[in-house]
Amino acid sequence: MPAEVKPKIGDDAQISLDGQEKGELTLLAEQLRDIGPRLNDDPRWTSAARELSCRLPMRLRQTLRRFTWNSGREAMLLVRNLPVEPENVPDTPTVRGSVQRETTTPASALMLIAMAMGEVIAFEKEKTGALVQDVVPVPGMEQFQGNAGSIKLNMHTENAFHEHKPDLVGLMCLRNDHENVAGLRVASVRNAVPLLSARTREILHQPRFVTMAPASFEMADGMEEPHGILAGSFEDPDLKVDFSSTIPSDDEAGQAMAELEAVIERVAHTLILGPGDLAFVDNRLALHGRNSFQPRYDGRDRWLQRVFVHLDFRKSRVMRMADGQVLGAGEAVR
Repeated sequence: MPAEVKPKIGDDAQISLDGQEKGELTLLAEQLRDIGPRLNDDPRWTSAARELSCRLPMRLRQTLRRFTWNSGREAMLLVRNLPVEPENVPDTPTVRGSVQRETTTPASALMLIAMAMGEVIAFEKEKTGALVQDVVPVPGMEQFQGNAGSIKLNMHTENAFHEHKPDLVGLMCLRNDHENVAGLRVASVRNAVPLLSARTREILHQPRFVTMAPASFEMADGMEEPHGILAGSFEDPDLKVDFSSTIPSDDEAGQAMAELEAVIERVAHTLILGPGDLAFVDNRLALHGRNSFQPRYDGRDRWLQRVFVHLDFRKSRVMRMADGQVLGAGEAVR
């Protein structure tokens, strides 16, 4: 597909809150923020987030509901003009595993929107199971293939190795990099599949690939059973691959995977998120990554906050202690 006819992010894949809507969301987020014990991971607070999410501005609720029904050709949604005031954002964290434990207005707005779409979840072995996670560059980890790095991050399904990977991944910008060049890259399988050969599509549906746990997971062994990269409907398949950690079982499978990666690069979009922009990626249908950027470690580096959402919360119950929001290391919780 020539670059000049690459599909654009359409109006159906984004919403910008107007002044009244932003004001309503801000008041709701501040109300949630101040609910004790003012900890994002406390069950009482997440319960309040679940209840208050029903009071989001109507146009926003309608947009979220349409997206969870069908995430569209681009398999992503961009929500703009959230209550993030750049002058009030503290210094960007610089430590590995950084998370947002204490409630803030931006994190509360993020949780409200995510809870209106499904259930926010986390993984015990990633970011210590925090529900709101920081995506920041970390000194000494520039070459890391993960959220702490600053080199190009390969396109991937989030936690592709996991039986209960997120259905949606939300990334909200508090601050972009100094040069404003760091971008979220997104590519939809719905744009990619028509460009693949029939034989490649056939191979990608076959269980000829295995996926390791990503480096951000604190696991010694995360390889799952062989799987297909494409699954479900041949006409409108789901997609599961991580170009850093998915391994083909043979040369033919490797060639099919390489063809897919080339096509993904052709259809990928790069979104430069600014403060108050929130992108939700349908993790079943789209891959995401990041281009490279140069951090300065001066407190003003790029800072995103991330949440994971399950649309069918019940499916992961066996891995969640006391019916909480955090999934165990991959074995059933007893």
